[in-house]
Amino acid sequence: MYYTNIDNLLTYIPMSSVEVGKHLYWQIGNYKLHGQVFLVSWLVIAVLVITAFYGTRKLERAPESLQNFMEFILEFLQDIAKNQIGEHEYRQWVPYISTIFLFILGSNWAGALIPWKLIQLPEGELAAPTNDINTTVALSLLTSLAYFYAGLTKNGLGYFSRYIEPTPVLLPINILEDFTKPLSLSFRLFGNVLADELVVSVFTLLVPILIPLPVMILGLFASSIQALIFSTLSAAYIGEALEGHGESD
Repeated sequence: MYYTNIDNLLTYIPMSSVEVGKHLYWQIGNYKLHGQVFLVSWLVIAVLVITAFYGTRKLERAPESLQNFMEFILEFLQDIAKNQIGEHEYRQWVPYISTIFLFILGSNWAGALIPWKLIQLPEGELAAPTNDINTTVALSLLTSLAYFYAGLTKNGLGYFSRYIEPTPVLLPINILEDFTKPLSLSFRLFGNVLADELVVSVFTLLVPILIPLPVMILGLFASSIQALIFSTLSAAYIGEALEGHGESD
């Protein structure tokens, strides 16, 4: 009888309606969009675009201030791509790895630095876009599409031979691996960002003056590490897909 009631309850509660917290929804046709995610995402993208514009507006051979900082960031991201993908093929993937890293870093820092709770919305509240599982899943699926594209572009249909290497017995495990990669990427990022915001919120409620400050600084560090992990793993997956399976033919 207990299991029957549970089954009936699950029948009336679709999985799409399960959510954490309250959200600001935008109704577009038959679809509902998380409005607070779009608002903060557009803000992060605008900051990145404006910073890139002003940092590259007047390029000089002897860079100073903002240009010098941006060249440092570019070299850092190039090193990530080169180490994970390989020296001969990393250049075309630098824009993707850089975009992923900067967007996640900007989103995480936006959630950690800006007091969004002071901004009142009709419902829900603003927060880091990476605090929404839909955002992290979308970023993870982009990485999955990227490494499939990389493997098929280089090796053609021979790319799928990796699923039966070193033995066809491993076919189910190799297929399952392609599902676990985006899952681990998305839930790792979402869980860490959500946990950090919850910890800061709890400390702010308990001791609102001094204690939250070191926790927020630690949160900024953890947010940076999460962006680094996500972009490094993305580059590693792309590099793995680019390994020649058909080169011996």
